[in-house]
Amino acid sequence: MTTVVTAQGVDLVERLVTVNRVAKVVKGGRRFGFAALVVVGDGKGRVGFGTGKAKEVSDAVRKATDSAKRAMIRVPLREGRTIHHDSRGHYGSGKMILRSAPSGTGIIAGGPARAVFEALGVQDVVAKSVGASNPHNMIKATFDALTSIRSPRAIASKRGKKIGEIIGRREAVLGSTGEDVKIDEE
Repeated sequence: MTTVVTAQGVDLVERLVTVNRVAKVVKGGRRFGFAALVVVGDGKGRVGFGTGKAKEVSDAVRKATDSAKRAMIRVPLREGRTIHHDSRGHYGSGKMILRSAPSGTGIIAGGPARAVFEALGVQDVVAKSVGASNPHNMIKATFDALTSIRSPRAIASKRGKKIGEIIGRREAVLGSTGEDVKIDEE
């Protein structure tokens, strides 16, 4: 994990997910190159991924990082530590299930998805990968799930309701499951 400072003065967290050696077969034999997959985020709700190919690993990582910076998306976070609601995403045969988690849970996710959440700045989330374990498909499925997350403010404005009505329903559901409910025994 490395931190990169951009021209705007924003600190970006850069995570190298995978590097593959690729070959191009030519008349004289094989020409080897490298393909890199990188995740970049600001730790405050913005994240992106990119790929790059080059003859050297460092050039491939640089190209992937530049691609990731251009493709950053914003994800609304609850209390700056978890996602607002459960979400599902898929890409190809890879599927990703994301669940919001109570404080102190940590990041429970496998390799590539963990890199995405660390760069995003999420501290509490549970993620399950179903299907393909290919890092490219896992990251694309995770991004598909993240792009479908909406904040209560966005949902309330779309439905023409107040934020309290939307959040009140969420807390009523949490209260019925027994989580985060305090009972005074006197």
